[in-house]
Parts: sequence; C-alpha cells; structure tokens
Amino acid sequence: MGLLGVHDEDAIGSEPVDASHAGGYAESDAVDLVAVADIDREALDVFGDVWDVPPDRRYLGHEAMLESEDLDIVSVATPTYLHHQHVLDAVRTGDPDAVWCEKPIASSVGDASEMIDACAETDTALVVNHTSRFTNNMGAVHDHVRDGLIGEVQSITGLFRRELLRNATHVLDTMVYLTGARAERVSGYVNGQNGAAEALDASESVDDSGGGGHIVFDDGTFGTVDCTVDREASTYAYHLVGSDGRIEINIVEGTWQYWDLVDGHHVERDLPGVEPDPDEYAGGFAAAVEHVDDVIAGEAANRSSGEDALRSLEIIVGLYVSDYTGGHVSIPMERPLEDVEIKSW
Repeated sequence: MGLLGVHDEDAIGSEPVDASHAGGYAESDAVDLVAVADIDREALDVFGDVWDVPPDRRYLGHEAMLESEDLDIVSVATPTYLHHQHVLDAVRTGDPDAVWCEKPIASSVGDASEMIDACAETDTALVVNHTSRFTNNMGAVHDHVRDGLIGEVQSITGLFRRELLRNATHVLDTMVYLTGARAERVSGYVNGQNGAAEALDASESVDDSGGGGHIVFDDGTFGTVDCTVDREASTYAYHLVGSDGRIEINIVEGTWQYWDLVDGHHVERDLPGVEPDPDEYAGGFAAAVEHVDDVIAGEAANRSSGEDALRSLEIIVGLYVSDYTGGHVSIPMERPLEDVEIKSW
C-alpha cells in the first residue's frame, strides 16, 4: 500500500496503490482478491476496507487464512526476513498453484534454496516480483540482447538508490535477466547508510544499506552496480556494452537507446519493439498477475522463478561478505556462507 521514495510518505499504508500486489489483482479479469492476512488488526482492517475484502475473510495471522481458504495464488508481501517461513507455510499448508513473492526472494541464500525446493516438492510455481521482467520494453531488450543485437555482452552497469537488498535486487536481477549469466566472483562495498530506516523513523534496526561493487559473470561479462548514494532524484539506469553496439536504459525517464557499432563508431538507431513510457514500470504489477495466471494455466513458462531470483540474491550477499572480509567472494556459495543473513524489510 505504497512504496517509500515513490509515494507520499504520509499516505503510505492508507490508500489504494496500483503498483502493488492488490493493485495488480484489481486490474485483472482472471484473478480476484478474496482474503487477506496480517498480524496487525488495524492495518488488516484498513487494507480490507480499501480493497473491499469482506470482514470474515480478514485473518489475524496467515496460518488461519491458509487453513480456512482454498487459494489458487498466495501473495507474500511481508518483510524480506519473513519470506522464507511464509512461503514454506503457504505451500505446505495452503497448497496453492502459485506463490507470488515480493522481491528479494529471501535474506539468505540457504533460505532461498529451501523455498525453491519446497515449491518444487509441492509442484507450486514460485514467482518473484522483480517487476522489470514483466514489462514489455525490458522483455524486448532481453530478446534483442539474447539474439545478438549488440554482439557479445562485455560490460553491464546498473544504477539505483538506497539499499542493496531492498532496491539493488532489481538492478542485479535485470543484469542476470538480460545476459542469462551467473556471477562467478564478487567484490563489494557497503556504506552502512539506510535511507529507508531514517525516513520511516524505524524502531527496529536492519543490516541492509547502500553500497555497490563489481561482478565477474560466468560468460566473461564484467558488471558494476552502484547503489551507494541515497539520491533524491532517483537514477534507475542500465548501460550495456557489447562487441557490436551498446544499449542505455533509464527507467525513471523512460528512455531506451541503442547504438550500432559501425566501422569503429557508434551510430544511434531505433530499438525495435520498444515504446518509451515512463509509467510502464508501475504497470508491472498488473502484468505480473497476468503472467502468474498464464503460468498456472500452463500457457507460459515462469519468467521470474525462484532460481532466477537466487542469482541476484547470491550477488548481494557476496557484496556484503566481500566488504566485511576485504576480499573477493566466489559464487556459488558453500556453507557456511549460504547461511549469512542480511536482514531487511
């Protein structure tokens, strides 16, 4: 019911927001929002009133909802450090066809792996809400990059603001999505700043903070992520350099640019299939609901699976471990590093 840095802070938690799980369901002709659970009675009733959930289907605690309702889809839109247990409870008690889990998938690599295994065991589709994967423009760029429009991807840079786990998960997931690569080595920097905690005057401390670093992917691509500055004017952008061209994307400004490499010079050309729209990202929630419905119906392969989400999470955990140890971190992680928990909302 609102995103810090996107919506009016005074209105967060009290008004309907289209860019939300509930907002995505409201836009759907195929899916109905029929029940809600929360541990806070006041928040539960505000949500129920805003989204027209009947009083007898507002549950104080998710356990009661899962035991009482026969749900096709369960949304897990709780703080990150609770995703693990909530997803396990959903698939083991509620038996839904799909769980739509808010990003990032979990606070530790080990927790994420257990969630993935549990969903596989119960034949439940685990769809993680990395919003860009559900937008048409990023899908078009994905296809172009995979089809070799800019040749072999050699470098990819992502910029965003605020915390690594809460925000940079979008950036790193998109890097993985566009290239299809998996990180092999990570070198990180963490600045200890948490703008969200300060803005919300949070009483509970978390580990998550701004930072960045370098990633070497298994296909040779060199990646850079920068979430070091709590920018008032959000910069949410990507730069891909390939052997035959380059692409620049600015999500906030809605600009998508492509340059072809011709005789050693970059020549700007149209990017086919892309219609610049600064509001497209907000529509990603409705698109995600449509995709989840298609996955359940067997009409689409899962575009944002738990396995995909694990690839960005292991990079983020690697950035923290690297900063703490002062060295490089190899991926995939082995015990005990897979149990390192980065607490965040």
